[in-house]
Amino acid sequence: MNSNLPPALYSTEQIKAVEQFVIQKGILFGYTLMERAGQAVFNYVQHHYPAAKNITIFCGSGNNAGDGYVVAKLALQANLNVRVYSVTETTTLKDDALIAYKQFINVGGVAVPFQGNERFDADLLIDALLGTGLNRPVTEKYEQAINSINQCGIPVISVDVPSGLNANTGDVMGCAVEANATVTFIGLKQGLFTGFAVQHVGEIISISLDLPEIAWQSISSSIMRVLPKTLPPRSRYAHKGNFGHVLIIGGDVGYSGAARLAGMAALRVGAGLVSIATHPDNAAMMNIACPELMCHGVTSAKELEPLLAKASVIVLGTGLGQRDWAKSIFESALNSDKPMIVDADGLNLLAQFPRNQTNWILTPHVGEAARLLATTTKEIQTNRFEAVQALQQKYGGIVLLKGAGTLIASKNGIAVSNSGNAGMASGGMGDVLSGVIASLVAQGMSLEEAAQQGAYGHGLAADEAAKNDGERGLLASDLLPHLRNWINT
Repeated sequence: MNSNLPPALYSTEQIKAVEQFVIQKGILFGYTLMERAGQAVFNYVQHHYPAAKNITIFCGSGNNAGDGYVVAKLALQANLNVRVYSVTETTTLKDDALIAYKQFINVGGVAVPFQGNERFDADLLIDALLGTGLNRPVTEKYEQAINSINQCGIPVISVDVPSGLNANTGDVMGCAVEANATVTFIGLKQGLFTGFAVQHVGEIISISLDLPEIAWQSISSSIMRVLPKTLPPRSRYAHKGNFGHVLIIGGDVGYSGAARLAGMAALRVGAGLVSIATHPDNAAMMNIACPELMCHGVTSAKELEPLLAKASVIVLGTGLGQRDWAKSIFESALNSDKPMIVDADGLNLLAQFPRNQTNWILTPHVGEAARLLATTTKEIQTNRFEAVQALQQKYGGIVLLKGAGTLIASKNGIAVSNSGNAGMASGGMGDVLSGVIASLVAQGMSLEEAAQQGAYGHGLAADEAAKNDGERGLLASDLLPHLRNWINT
């Protein structure tokens, strides 16, 4: 994911409103915007694929196709070999797309009807089939074309959005192009950054088309990309009491590793003290690999009270289980006024006994989110933005919906974190994340900022851990040294 992108993300309706403003006010013609978009794509081709001499372009019937015809014209004028496949009859083109098509024809271009059985002899393929207006599943020739593109084995550049992708939600509308790069225009579409979209967009390149600032005056975004921040330098006379006391509550019989991972992560990110309240059967063994952890066997809610009193932040749920022991501990912790991060079985218990609080960060994965909202994982993934908003409204506080393109919702809006990789699909990663976030809270960050920066740093550590040895086989504990590097950068 390109890290040099603007922070704000927008809905397709907002982008359309900006575009219509400049056209209706006579500031820019629609075809001028189309020319700028096509030129931006061609510039990207020339810069990143200078050796590409044979270019295949797929065009549909709307303005996205018009952008494609502009690219085709420019490529012909640069003496490249260009082949254009039209998925619909070119007689259906209208307005600016028709102008772009005619200009392509005027320089000697030819658009060939797509039949569905073509074999591509090209160095590069341009996807200009479907734009941001897609709101129903892809069918017929478009579906055939998308499948052909995905099977061609040729680098693919998508124009504005990968065809078949819902630019508002990141959902795949039946099928979608898997691009190597997406050159998107005017503003960043929110759906390109979460859920299924991350498999399809490739590198994202943002092109503003040089619209004037006045066009944005009535548009504001409540969805932002997480940008990294750093903790202030420590005072030379600091002591451990200055950096908070994290209490991890969890680790039922057989699940001691989860609480230990959370505790070790909290230490590596800089918490002054870390205690673990766990099942008595685990307490004596919990800190053998990490003697800095202070481990306490807790049999009842009453025994938990002095530990709660000393804590500055609580992690609740890592390996907690759902037995009677867990339920009594869970209820006692929730009644504390301390800030807390609720994960794993803490979330599963919360789904059974819902409540709304302001002093917590909930960190569900898709399955836990579905239980919290009494719905299905498919419904969650279909619109992750809607799901995380619903979770925040129902349960309060901050909600961090894990997954590709992690979403962090508060009453102020939604943040999107795009660090991380597929190697994180392994046990213990969520426990480490809980420890990271708790450590940031212990050191003075607000719940919202800690959730955002914790998600980002957690993913960044995973990216560093996978850099040399690959994603497959990545362990949660592999992140620990990289978390320390990240927090000190």
